[in-house]
Amino acid sequence: MQSIFLVEDDRKIARVVKAYLEGAGFRVMHFERGRDAVDAVMKEIPAAVILDLMLPDTSGEEVCQDLKDIADIPIIMLTSKSSEEERVAGFALGADDYVVKPFSPRELVYRVRAVLKRAKKEDMASAVPASYNSGALLIDGQTYEAKKKGLSLKLTPTEFRVLNTLASYPGKVFTREELIEKALGYQFEGYERSIDAHIKNIRQKIEDDPREPSFIVTIYGVGYRFSGKKDV
Repeated sequence: MQSIFLVEDDRKIARVVKAYLEGAGFRVMHFERGRDAVDAVMKEIPAAVILDLMLPDTSGEEVCQDLKDIADIPIIMLTSKSSEEERVAGFALGADDYVVKPFSPRELVYRVRAVLKRAKKEDMASAVPASYNSGALLIDGQTYEAKKKGLSLKLTPTEFRVLNTLASYPGKVFTREELIEKALGYQFEGYERSIDAHIKNIRQKIEDDPREPSFIVTIYGVGYRFSGKKDV
């Protein structure tokens, strides 16, 4: 039974979400305070975290960063912050999905299942590690790890999937919609700009000069293309 950590200070919402998730076969641990959830993750890595951004002791954004520092845990942000800028900011922090209150508990269960499906490493288990630009960048689908000049990069699971998808089709130009669907598994309606935030984060980690990228190139008016040269 997969465990889900639910970080939500509204007890009524928590009861409903917990009931639906348990009905779907998950084991749910509920936390009202963000720091308690972070402490719990130090002892047990859950399959996913559902994280409210408005918490009594700390910001959900800070909790998200702390959780990502501990492990590559899929995180679904659950919040009343509904503007496009706030959604994009959530994805930029490493969130794997973003659900705005009020929401459908049934849809939330679906989104949890979708996030877990995307997070499975089996999808890339047969991938052969590939290096690019004379070893400047290494992408290993077996370990979900990327290295820059031999040094490990701290990519979130979502960032790795985006990078690996682009690198798997060198030279192909992906629209934002195509990249979301191919890398993340389904369309985030209205969230196309989230890809821009992920690309920005990835460039900061893999490029020598993110303003003059040599690996992920912007095709203006269309999308993105991976331009790294694969080593033989």
